[in-house]
Amino acid sequence: MTPLHGLLLVDKPSGPSSHDVVAAARRVYRTRRLGHAGTLDPMASGLLLLLVGEATKLSSYLTLETKSYSATIALGRSTDTLDALGETTQQTAPTALSPIAVEHALALERQRHAQIPPSFSAISVAGERAYAAARAGRALELPARPVTVHSLELRALTRDQLELSLRVSKGYYVRALARDLCATLEVAGHLAALRRTASGPFELSDAAGWPLSEPRALLSVEHAAQSCLPVAQLSGAGAQRAALGQRLGAEHFLTPPPSGVSAWLSPEGRLLALGEPRDAGFRVLRGFPPTP
Repeated sequence: MTPLHGLLLVDKPSGPSSHDVVAAARRVYRTRRLGHAGTLDPMASGLLLLLVGEATKLSSYLTLETKSYSATIALGRSTDTLDALGETTQQTAPTALSPIAVEHALALERQRHAQIPPSFSAISVAGERAYAAARAGRALELPARPVTVHSLELRALTRDQLELSLRVSKGYYVRALARDLCATLEVAGHLAALRRTASGPFELSDAAGWPLSEPRALLSVEHAAQSCLPVAQLSGAGAQRAALGQRLGAEHFLTPPPSGVSAWLSPEGRLLALGEPRDAGFRVLRGFPPTP
């Protein structure tokens, strides 16, 4: 089978983990060089970006993109994992919340710049995973992490649940939103459903259904790179130097290279490297050799 390289959008169902989806896709595409960008919890569904072949080199940049979700928060029961799969920690009879109180709580969340991750998360403290400690009955003290809430809107409110739509930065936990929102409202609650609707410029409406029965056409590595990084075009001489991993100067670019990491394209538009300014010149961070 000819090696494949590129990006595949899939609609992950609720149930399998992101790792389960990757393992199944590796069998379909017959390659170990397949990963994902942006983990979804097993309970969550929606858009998952699968990276095949050379596209796996873009994982750390694609995960930086903002994410959009639709979320349902069930009222009346809190859990240790902050979602529907956890053990009950508090249960109360749901009471009708006023739209004014909910809007006030949402306004506070829109201003959030730091968030304490859930105890059941993959974050490590001194080499120990938070979820492992939580399962053992020990809650690690997790430091707050910087986050940004780009938008957060109420879609529906009933006696039993809140339905929300939101767009947030990398590292934001919607389970923690459920925890903090319910704390402000002084009610028990947990995240009952979560669906990712977008990741950066990629939309759920363009995703393939799951499971896959056969390999699907992939978005090109160039398309993936340009979705998450600024672009600089190389001259012919610059392309030759970049292909060899050599240092470049400004004269090796047809367009002024941006500050920070950028995707370097050949004069013909093929992705050759990721690079950055360094010591009055430019250096290659990752190379992309020609692919079949």
